[in-house]
Amino acid sequence: MHSAPDLFSYRKHWAHKFGTAPELPISRAEMDLLGWDSCDIVIVTGDAYVDHPSFGMAIIGRLLEAQGFRVGLLVQPDWTSADDFRRLGRPNLFFGITAGNMDSMVNRYTADRRARSDDAYTPNAEPGRRPDRSVTVYAQRAREAYKGVPIVIGGIEASLRRIAHFDYWSETVRRSVLVDSKADLLLYGNAERAIVELSHRLARGEPIETIRDLRGTAFMHRGGAPEDWTELDSTQLDTPGPLKLHNDPYEDDPRCEQRAEGVPVVVPTPRAERDRTVIRLPSFEQVRDDPVLYAHASRVFHLETNPGNARALVQAHGEREVWLNPPPIPLTSSELDRLHELPFTRRPHSSYGEARLPAWEMIRHSVIILRGCFGGCTFCSITEHEGRIIQNRSEDSILREIGEVRDRAPGFTGTISDLGGPSANMWRLGCRDPRIEAACRKLSCVYPDICRNLNTDHGPLIQLYRKARAVPGIKRVLIASGLRYDLAMRSPAYIRELVTHHVGGYLKIAPEHTESGPLSKMMKPGIGIFDRFKELFDRYSREAGKEQYLIPYFIAGHPGTTDVDMLNLAVWLKRHKLRLDQVQSFLPTPLAIATAMYHTGRNPLKRVSPNSESVPVVRGMRQRRLQKAFLRYHDPENWPLLRQALKDMGRSDLIGNGKRHLVPSFQPPGTGGVPEGRRAPVKTRQTTPARPGRSKPTRRRPV
Repeated sequence: MHSAPDLFSYRKHWAHKFGTAPELPISRAEMDLLGWDSCDIVIVTGDAYVDHPSFGMAIIGRLLEAQGFRVGLLVQPDWTSADDFRRLGRPNLFFGITAGNMDSMVNRYTADRRARSDDAYTPNAEPGRRPDRSVTVYAQRAREAYKGVPIVIGGIEASLRRIAHFDYWSETVRRSVLVDSKADLLLYGNAERAIVELSHRLARGEPIETIRDLRGTAFMHRGGAPEDWTELDSTQLDTPGPLKLHNDPYEDDPRCEQRAEGVPVVVPTPRAERDRTVIRLPSFEQVRDDPVLYAHASRVFHLETNPGNARALVQAHGEREVWLNPPPIPLTSSELDRLHELPFTRRPHSSYGEARLPAWEMIRHSVIILRGCFGGCTFCSITEHEGRIIQNRSEDSILREIGEVRDRAPGFTGTISDLGGPSANMWRLGCRDPRIEAACRKLSCVYPDICRNLNTDHGPLIQLYRKARAVPGIKRVLIASGLRYDLAMRSPAYIRELVTHHVGGYLKIAPEHTESGPLSKMMKPGIGIFDRFKELFDRYSREAGKEQYLIPYFIAGHPGTTDVDMLNLAVWLKRHKLRLDQVQSFLPTPLAIATAMYHTGRNPLKRVSPNSESVPVVRGMRQRRLQKAFLRYHDPENWPLLRQALKDMGRSDLIGNGKRHLVPSFQPPGTGGVPEGRRAPVKTRQTTPARPGRSKPTRRRPV
């Protein structure tokens, strides 16, 4: 793995003499109280300001403050003109633009493209406080407010739109957000390393247009690869045509597990060349017009995500090109510890008074113990943003933060609501050999089977749980993050510890489906592992004298799912006496592998060609409603839709009033008129991206 300077080793900027702000300022009056005449950096965000390490604007703001910079926050600004973007004055170094903790389109719309009725990241959950495609809109307004100030975009929305991508809300392939926002630089992933070095270099007077060597960044340029670089065409590495045998990169190290059938690989270039090699992806115009090339580009993109071996990528957009440097180097435990121990107040900004902030209320008594996820689920955006390599906090730092929650968190009564992160049980798990990890190009460490080079020892996590429970003043420690139960099956002792001490009556897990077709496209384990986990869960619950239940989550409409698959899942649910209240339809987020499947009908997990494997895709609201209705087979509102579908599928034998039937033959009065996906839309302040000269938001469907 490449090395990087310690995050806290830089010489502090001169403004560190102002000291630590009680809260990062969100107004000119607060700047005056701090004695500031200007901000060095202004972060623009679509979220309310919560000074807590679970919120991106807080962790980046406090980190830059620790480097000596004066950081102001422009939170949920009025985007209908540039006036509000002048609230904190002209920043000395740059505007940092983020949509917030969520992609703005995911935040504002459901999988059925209906406006959401609330926004958990806004005081009192008020909807409509951010525009569609917030990064682009905010960047436009910031540029309009202060011409010549560098614009740096980042966060989840920018990360997932760093190259040409399919946009579900408009059903089109859109350009990189760099093109639409006209930003000077894009920071993708967890961008602490990039933003710290960028800030110091700008403070030293380097023009932003010359800063082109930061890992985890993307920018627009002209003229192709530099003279001392080697450019490779992606279609030569992974030809989207007739199948050919490729060299296996795992043969470079005989200790590394051989790839399973269907796991994608590309021809490796020698290590010495990779740092000066760029892979040319098909252009925006090509992937826009050719689904096969889109799927191919998605496949190659995901193969270049390991910081240990990833190469730069370039993609033409008209006469200019988007250049992506390799991913950032993961933080060390000591760096992650210091980051989480910065002087957060751990609460919303005082100006919000008694207003509720649901996103903060959910996590205010929780502690993050890790970053990253090596599961590789194709529908998930964690890999594209945080990466597959687990970044662990130290045990001591975690225990210190538990003490901080106990002593400072408002309303704390003795219960830690969660110890986790993207996954509950990947803390201190990872590849046994750093050299193998640096060379690996697998998309998942646990699919189709758990890699034999993966350390799955849950012993340290068990000890952490026990020490957390022993902290004075802590009555209970719950685990609410997603549990990777296939990993947990490697440690029955962990399952016993979890079930005996850390389940608050219900444990949420995500088998996602029962059928092999959709599971293979999700890269999720078979339902048999869930059954075995449930046996242990039930046994250990009985031994502990507790009545506890599993709440499984399933997805409807995922690529690879047929109506027959959903029928089989519904029958399985009824057989197991499960009636789900919370169900989800597949929502294609930008850059996800499953989104490429949805758009192209091809499988990027294997080599892509015009004749390669096709993937069943659920299109149209009627079929999406039907598949979701199968998950809620017990809801009378869905029965008319399901009866007709069962008749069309030749399964009228499942209609009746007996235990073996899925849907009754009778209909309760006053029901059946509002099936899944047809609930009345909630009125909200819907908006469109701001354009110069517009003064008011308008109501319309997402674009």
